[in-house]
Parts: sequence; C-alpha cells; structure tokens
Amino acid sequence: MTALKTIPLRPPKAPNLPVAPVSYAQQYQDQILNVLRLYFNQIDNFAAPLSTGAGGTYINFPYAAISSSVTQTTATNTATALTFNTNDFINGFTIANSTNITPTYAGIYNLQFSVQLQSLSTATEDVYIWLRQNGTDIPGSTGVIGMLPRKSAGNPSHALYGWNYYVSMAANDYIQIIWSTSNGTDVTIPFYAASGTPTKPSTQSAVATMTFVSALF
Repeated sequence: MTALKTIPLRPPKAPNLPVAPVSYAQQYQDQILNVLRLYFNQIDNFAAPLSTGAGGTYINFPYAAISSSVTQTTATNTATALTFNTNDFINGFTIANSTNITPTYAGIYNLQFSVQLQSLSTATEDVYIWLRQNGTDIPGSTGVIGMLPRKSAGNPSHALYGWNYYVSMAANDYIQIIWSTSNGTDVTIPFYAASGTPTKPSTQSAVATMTFVSALF
C-alpha cells in the first residue's frame, strides 16, 4: 500500500502593516510592499496543497472500508455485534476486537453498511439491526427486516440489506453495528465462496464504510 503524503497546513497570519508617514517616503513604500509580498506568499503556500492535482491531491480525510469473510451467527433474540476481519481501505480509524469502529479525529461521519442475510426457516423471520456508541444504543437507529421463508428444504431465502446514518463522534469514541433475529438457528449472515456458471466472486457477509463529513462545532 502506498504511504499517504502528509503536508502540514499553516494558515496565514494577517501582517502588521507599518504606520504611513505624513509625506511620501520611498523607504516606507518598499517596507509595506515587502510585508504584503510575504503575506501573499503565505497565502499561496497555504492554498497550494489544496489545489495541486485534480480534486485536491493532498487533501487527506479520514475513511474506513471494512468487511467480513466469515459467516456470522447469533442466538435467538440476542444482541450481537457484527464483526469485521478485513480492512479494505483505512485511514484515521482503528478497528478493535473486530467490532469497535473508532475514529482518530472528532467529527460528523457517514456510516454505511450492508449485510448478506440467509434464512432456512419455514416461517417469516425478523432481523433487527441498530447502532451502539460507546456501549449505549442509539435511539432511532433500529431497522427491521422481514426474511421470507426458505424456498425449499436446504434451499434458503436470501436478501441483501443496507442503509446509512450520520453519527457524531468524539476522538476515540467507538461505534458498533448490532443485530438480532427471531430465529438464531435458521437465520445467519453468511460468507459465500466464489462460485461458477457464471463465475462469480465471493460474497462478504458484512460490509461497512465510514467517511468524514465535517468537523464538530
């Protein structure tokens, strides 16, 4: 992986302009032009990293794209955190215990996720997914999914679901994606290996991304 290039940004400071003399003086004109020249150079140096290359090459925002290559299960009606064992892209985040998504910097973040669900039940089963921040459930974050009964014995129903949230995070806060189901025996979040006819790549059981939106004010 290519290392990220870091360029410190030093905002320019407004100059202290010398007081003008009563009458014209060449020395004063040279002095004030020199002060302004230095100030404009500061502005150029500050703006250059933001505009170099298409889209601002050196703007460096925190982001995380993580996923899971294992089948995930839970007991019936039991809150369980989704786990992630693959860091696809990550910058300014850590993933602790395979469940805790932690930003290094405070801010508003866009959290998106998707899960590959499977049910072998003969009845419709419910799946609940919600967010938990620093060990506390976030009110209003629960989504409810009704999984259809299996198609036939040994032939499960499948569904891919996902949605997104904006979350306010302090530095080193952590967030988890929690799920539960009305049938822990027959409902799973499976990993599917690559398959043929036609050839299809593998399916991660869960995928999540977090992107920086804005600093906290």
